[in-house]
Amino acid sequence: MHFNPKKFLFMSTLIGSTLMSVSSASWFGAWMGLEINLLSFIPLMSNGMNQRSTEASLKYFLTQALGSTVLLLSVIYLFYSLSAMNFFLTNTSAILLINMSLLLKVGAAPFHFWFPLVMEGLNWMNSIILMTWQKFAPLILLSYNLNKNINLMTISIMLSALLGGLGGLNQTMLRKIMAFSSINHLSWILAAMLISENTWLMYYFVYILLSTAVMMYFMLNNMFHLNQIHGMINTNKINNLMFKMNLLSLGGLPPFLGFFTKWIVIQELLVKGSLMMLFIMIMSTLITLFYYLRVIYLKLSMFYFMEMWIMPHLQPTLHKISNILTYINLGMPILMVLIFLLN
Repeated sequence: MHFNPKKFLFMSTLIGSTLMSVSSASWFGAWMGLEINLLSFIPLMSNGMNQRSTEASLKYFLTQALGSTVLLLSVIYLFYSLSAMNFFLTNTSAILLINMSLLLKVGAAPFHFWFPLVMEGLNWMNSIILMTWQKFAPLILLSYNLNKNINLMTISIMLSALLGGLGGLNQTMLRKIMAFSSINHLSWILAAMLISENTWLMYYFVYILLSTAVMMYFMLNNMFHLNQIHGMINTNKINNLMFKMNLLSLGGLPPFLGFFTKWIVIQELLVKGSLMMLFIMIMSTLITLFYYLRVIYLKLSMFYFMEMWIMPHLQPTLHKISNILTYINLGMPILMVLIFLLN
């Protein structure tokens, strides 16, 4: 495997900038970490041989630059409003602007417009980074002052659930389907934030596990559209079975791991009395499960062969990683049930 020092450098700064942002003691340090993160991800996205990736990197840069500008100005406004000489300014409006900028950076509705467009032009590896690691720092910063804008968060949760579910119905591109799925799962992560820090971190890391396993299967088989799935019917049956289980788990179907995390969120929201929000989230999850099942149905109903030619030197390693993720997906529900029974 060829070592690329440029990608290694930018991946190192990508990881380091996120850790810098979440561990910063000031909003300015967090903003600076987000900016370094942005400038590290742009070179990984852009590819001179692919015009769509260059277009996606430009869209991502403009959107994230807008979010960073609003974040910096709202932080300055917050510091200015906290001074003793300003009695007419309130902290609520400044924190509202901070939360809106972070929702824009993470791709939550109603600020989700850029996310499917950027995903459309990326390869699967960059899509995995965008859907998982790039959400970590904004979500951590969003959890700091979450309870000061409950109305904004409630609106964002319900809109993300609805738009994430309905937006994927008429899509044939797998990357756009995963993008709208990510928006829907983001509503569950934000709802879990209203419960506790441990709950949303648990849901977030389970989401990373499942979405990475599904997208690695797509990457291994060079699949980008729904009509390509039927060509993989004659490939390894174990890998096909694991793919189906991961996809059903991502949709929240019992008894897989994705169901248990949703069950915890549902139980806590019932205790809090957030029935309307919970009803919208559950109904939208059923819609996402429908287009997950549509992907599997095409895989079961079509029967001809398409040669698998992408990255032959990486396929054994990536298949092992995908299988390990699937075994974790199958074993975690059993472990959670045993812990529940012991308590």
